[in-house]
Amino acid sequence: MEYRKLGNTELELSAITYGAFAIGGNMWGGNEKKDSIDSIHASIDNGVTTIDTAPFYGFGLSEEMIGEALQSQNRSKVQLLTKFGLVWDGSNKGKGDFFFDADDNEKKLPVYKFASKENIIKEVEESLKRLKTDYIDLLQIHWPDSTTPIQETMEAMDLLIKQGKIRAAGVCNYDVSQLKEAQKTISLASNQVSYSMLNRKIEADLIPLTVAENIGIIAYSPMERGLLTGKYFTDTKLKENDHRNGYFGQFDLQQVKTLIEELSSLAHAKEVNLAQLVLRWTTLQKGITIVLAGARNAEQAISNAKAMDFDLTALELDFINQAISKIK
Repeated sequence: MEYRKLGNTELELSAITYGAFAIGGNMWGGNEKKDSIDSIHASIDNGVTTIDTAPFYGFGLSEEMIGEALQSQNRSKVQLLTKFGLVWDGSNKGKGDFFFDADDNEKKLPVYKFASKENIIKEVEESLKRLKTDYIDLLQIHWPDSTTPIQETMEAMDLLIKQGKIRAAGVCNYDVSQLKEAQKTISLASNQVSYSMLNRKIEADLIPLTVAENIGIIAYSPMERGLLTGKYFTDTKLKENDHRNGYFGQFDLQQVKTLIEELSSLAHAKEVNLAQLVLRWTTLQKGITIVLAGARNAEQAISNAKAMDFDLTALELDFINQAISKIK
């Protein structure tokens, strides 16, 4: 495993980071608790020291399972990244930006983006309790909230740093203008954004800014929620309540299938699987600090960690980039 310094902080994070969205179950067709906890332990055993989660993942379940899994681990050797700002329990009293209706056991729960100072402090206390810890290594706003001034949100995180409850502050899904506004109040550690072979939009303007400002980039959905593993072009079927039934529709699936076929030849030659090849390519892109990879069982977790056990030559990277360039 390779460990990388996050932005201007002292945090050293594993290049492959455990992404804990799927183990929450909601939007992913459910979960198996034992498999989820086993996947966390397997990740740590294979050098993955960083775990990224959020209260919204499973409406607290993801954080709770992580807290349980880490009771047998050395907390100082693990970096916990979590978020705030998605409210589903009505505690925001209708304030914030309406985001979408989430499914919870066939019930619709309205989710709001809400990042007021009061709400941040409340959410952090709840996360600390679920995670069974007294500090969070990196706290991130989950999505921008247009109803709360960015300055107020950043001041709240600065206060939490001074109180010792968080070690660093980050954002998620911020564009260039939002990032610049936030930087007026606090020195940000990172911006967590969607990035993959099929989605490279941040290379145009966001990456140049974060490189210049020494802000880390945490890449999520590098495998486009499993699409780039290739298994959904075979016999793998999604459950009816899995959000990917709609998510995959944004892509030209025939072009993606062609890309996968081309990349599979290189993966075979290097004796790695397609997911590992995709993850390794992502870790080598300019400005990318760490890459999130979800795992629902120990086998997937070990496979993700081993993506750092090989390298890609300049010729191999050129081959991959040429294949990607054919996607329109």
